Amino acid sequence: LAARVSLVAIPCNLLAEFALAPATVLGFLALATAPVAMPAAKALAWCASWPAEWIAQVARTGAALPGAGVDWPGSWTGAAALGALTLAALLVGRRLLRHPWWCAACALLLVLVVLQPRPLTRAITGWPPPGWRLVMCDVGQGDALVLAAGENTGVVVDAGPDPALADHCLRSLGVTSIPLVVLTHFHADHVAGLPGVLRGRAVGAIETTSFAEPADQAAFVRRLAAARNIPVTHAAAGEARRAGELSWEVVWPPPSAPPTAGPQPTPPAPEGPNDASVAMLVRTAGLRLLLLGDLEPPAQRALARSPAAGRLAGVDVLKVAHHGSAYQDPDLIRRAAPRLALISTGEDNTYGHPAPNTVAALRAGGATVLRTDRDGALAVTVGGNGSGELRVARH
Repeated sequence: LAARVSLVAIPCNLLAEFALAPATVLGFLALATAPVAMPAAKALAWCASWPAEWIAQVARTGAALPGAGVDWPGSWTGAAALGALTLAALLVGRRLLRHPWWCAACALLLVLVVLQPRPLTRAITGWPPPGWRLVMCDVGQGDALVLAAGENTGVVVDAGPDPALADHCLRSLGVTSIPLVVLTHFHADHVAGLPGVLRGRAVGAIETTSFAEPADQAAFVRRLAAARNIPVTHAAAGEARRAGELSWEVVWPPPSAPPTAGPQPTPPAPEGPNDASVAMLVRTAGLRLLLLGDLEPPAQRALARSPAAGRLAGVDVLKVAHHGSAYQDPDLIRRAAPRLALISTGEDNTYGHPAPNTVAALRAGGATVLRTDRDGALAVTVGGNGSGELRVARH
């Protein structure tokens, strides 16, 4: 049914099995009782909800394990290969049953593959690198960034399109506490993965743009936040915040109302959700990072003329706007003049991201350009000799 083989399906089904009969019987009793005695039906349905919730919780927990499954070819060739592998495993398994120590070793290996404890995976893969400051998660065609803010703590900027990918990225980094989630705008490729970010983590607040379009995605975010009692605030230029050694300033969008009395220039109305993206200038470990969300050229030009424009010159790292699309303001790129440009985009996406002319312009300005569709997740660290040397690890 899917091009993936689960390593936890059998134990999860065994754990869920004893709840199946009461959930089924009570559910059918509720259906049969509802036409004649609705209060009794509601009571039966409430009773059925307990075993049903157990089944759902087992499924969620199993699916969230780092090594819950392995990708497998979905064609007939893949199916035939899986059948042959299963037959071989049965034959070898019968022989292993005669050797308890080998059985124990195989069981331990399977547990390690499924749980993937962080000290072991870091020793084997080198991920995440020690002292990482920023990680651009590989979430396909979307955006998800994590900014280090202390031990097991990170500020998350956007959540990508897939909860499982967002959760996997944060698990691989060991992030269990999130003081703030910033959702730059409400397009699904930036907010649909929010359930994965919230899964099993302490989240202090969610900050969004005040431009609540698309309306269905904005409502989705509000529902999730309300269900977990997480406050939602709106970002505006001029806001400055700190979390541990991490500090940042919101540079876009401008406030919807002037902060002081007297005549003030009216901020330009955004032409759409992209131009209402929250853009941030981040400072961490001596680095300056400019995160542009999905800003389009009109907002980029306005940002280059804003009061924050002088602070945007000569940044160390640029999160390229809108997945490296062709719609970029060359003056803002020249002003930022990044040493490293990071592009989050999906492999073989239908939008043509990143655009060759955007990549060429960044490289012409002296930037090293890395992209998740080719390089996977990207972690930025700083050299330990105080030279400000940028290092990037790929996952």
